[in-house]
Amino acid sequence: MVEQSDEKLTQGKGGHEVIAGYLKTLDSSPGVYRMLDAQNRVLYVGKARNLRARVSNYARPTGHSARIQRMVRETASMMFLTTRTETEALLLEQNLIKQLKPRYNVLLRDDKSFPNILVTDHAFPMIKKHRGAKKEKGQYYGPFASAGAVNRALAQLQRVFLLRNCSNAMFESRTRPCLQYQIKRCTAPCVGKISEADYAESVRDAERYLSGRSTQIQEKLATEMQAASEGLEFEKAAALRDRIQALTQVQTAQGINPRSTAEADVIALHLENGQACVQVFFVRANQNWGNRDFYPRVGSSEIEAAEVLEAFVGQFYDSKEPPKQLLLSHPIENADLMALALSERAGRKVEILVPQRGEKAELVSSAARNAQQSLARKMAETATQARLLKGVAEAFGLDNPPQRIEVYDNSHIQGAHAVGAMIVAGSDGFMKNGYRKFNIRDDSLSPGDDFGMMKEVLTRRFKRLLKEDPDRQEGHWPDLLLIDGGAGQVSAVKQIMDEIGVADIPVVGVAKGIDRDAGKEEFHRPGARPFALRHNDPVLYFIQRLRDEAHRFAIGTHRAKRAKAVGVTPLDDIPGVGATRKRALLRHFGSAKAVSRAALSDLKAVEGVSDNLAETIYDFFHENG
Repeated sequence: MVEQSDEKLTQGKGGHEVIAGYLKTLDSSPGVYRMLDAQNRVLYVGKARNLRARVSNYARPTGHSARIQRMVRETASMMFLTTRTETEALLLEQNLIKQLKPRYNVLLRDDKSFPNILVTDHAFPMIKKHRGAKKEKGQYYGPFASAGAVNRALAQLQRVFLLRNCSNAMFESRTRPCLQYQIKRCTAPCVGKISEADYAESVRDAERYLSGRSTQIQEKLATEMQAASEGLEFEKAAALRDRIQALTQVQTAQGINPRSTAEADVIALHLENGQACVQVFFVRANQNWGNRDFYPRVGSSEIEAAEVLEAFVGQFYDSKEPPKQLLLSHPIENADLMALALSERAGRKVEILVPQRGEKAELVSSAARNAQQSLARKMAETATQARLLKGVAEAFGLDNPPQRIEVYDNSHIQGAHAVGAMIVAGSDGFMKNGYRKFNIRDDSLSPGDDFGMMKEVLTRRFKRLLKEDPDRQEGHWPDLLLIDGGAGQVSAVKQIMDEIGVADIPVVGVAKGIDRDAGKEEFHRPGARPFALRHNDPVLYFIQRLRDEAHRFAIGTHRAKRAKAVGVTPLDDIPGVGATRKRALLRHFGSAKAVSRAALSDLKAVEGVSDNLAETIYDFFHENG
């Protein structure tokens, strides 16, 4: 596997002299190296086919770009991990970059999973959106670029193939068709409106479509429509006609569908003024299943496209299954090595191409054009955001524009299902991966004690920050706190922050003002008189958006917690009673209260409940009731 060398040569020097000191300890093994600064923060992670040869390049005092010179100058020590193969080094490098987030590496900041369509493994399969690990049995189709793309595809598929989208529990408990059947979006297999064989044929048609064989389906439906018309089954013929029209609309709505590219990710990069946009188009089954743009951190205007694209590909597919082909806008240095690594991960061949002509080149050109336009919009939005943050600093007397603003809010109903919420905004707008929700744990709080809830939320938040990032180097510490409230709330929050030991973070309270009208907000700071901003001040609108986003997030979190609590019954606390047996008991008796009153013999009569479990359920209610 991987042999780690933890030896550090700290010589009280910096730069190329420190790096040169490691050469006598290195051999020609492949591996990964880390450059660290004087505070042991990782500056850069790199891979090498030959560690000694690669490190010797950095040991030269001249001949580097300005970016590399800065990195070498800041290097105070190095660490090395030797590997058996260069492929292993490549994979390890990408893992360490994602984990350590070094300042001088290209870093993919948005690395969410992509949704798929799942056709479940069931006698009457359902079709649904799926995100995350593919643990549920069934056929997966994707990835799609976004949840919206999947939702649109599902809506269109239901119009054409009339497959169910209800849960198995709902399917098993139905006694009459639901609204989906009434509006011709489902064939109601739950109540026997379609045979298992006919439903299975619809499922096969849907899977053929998702596999790119939509022309065959249209021909099949047209033949069936003609036969129904000749047999004077005009209602059936009309239904088939509607399905053909719906399928035609689906194909039209998909935009450009490549004819000769069955499965590929089209990845195009645009670099401008030290910023980058990577556009990814997902092509599956000869269909365009949407696109997403990414803005990796590159850190320098001197960086080459090959380095950015190689880093992006390595990090992007670290947790995703690659397609058969990657179509790139620029060549990368280690294309063969990357293709080998991705092939090993996928368990099949993966090709990396930089097409120069034909349909594939047109796809890359389209993605590159989108990347350029997306980056232009992003840079315009960033400039606007920078002006707003500068205005916030001027309005609230901050030394510098805040790079991270945290906004806090609480939500509850008379103290029930209380939650705290934190949203984050910065130079790139809302930073949703930084949002946090807090279930209020203190049972001693009186209902509606907003001060007590805020104290719990802030205490948990900042004690964790003090533990995880005491030196404030990771970029997770806020430059400004916004609180929904007036002088009383600000005073209470200031006291809490003093007690925790983080009194240097500015706190501003946003109060509704006169008649609680939007636009008449008053701003409160510790030890200062309240003030208001001009009614048409862009900074005021910005603060309103931040407050409204925090309120939206808090309300949504509270509603989710309340909805979850509604479905909780005493049955959840009985050992051995999981979701399946809980449904069986509720179907048999009608309610949890009826289960609690049932005789032992009645409990034993429930399908799936053994004699021992029946006794456990009976004893639970009669010993604890």
